[in-house]
Amino acid sequence: MKNLLILLGLTFFLSVNSCARRVVVRQPNTVTVVKTLPRDYKVVRINGNRYYTWNGKHYRKTRKGYVVMRI
Repeated sequence: MKNLLILLGLTFFLSVNSCARRVVVRQPNTVTVVKTLPRDYKVVRINGNRYYTWNGKHYRKTRKGYVVMRI
């Protein structure tokens, strides 16, 4: 009987204390990557970050090119 109570207690403890967690990361719907910027772009700093701007759009430099940002 004592072993049964210990087994039930251990089972309850393990079922309540789960280590599994679900992490959900939202991805943007579309990402626009530009390989090279036009010649007449401007460099601006917003909140300490460097952005390249041209034609009213802001770009951020990445390994694959320049990504259009919404600021």
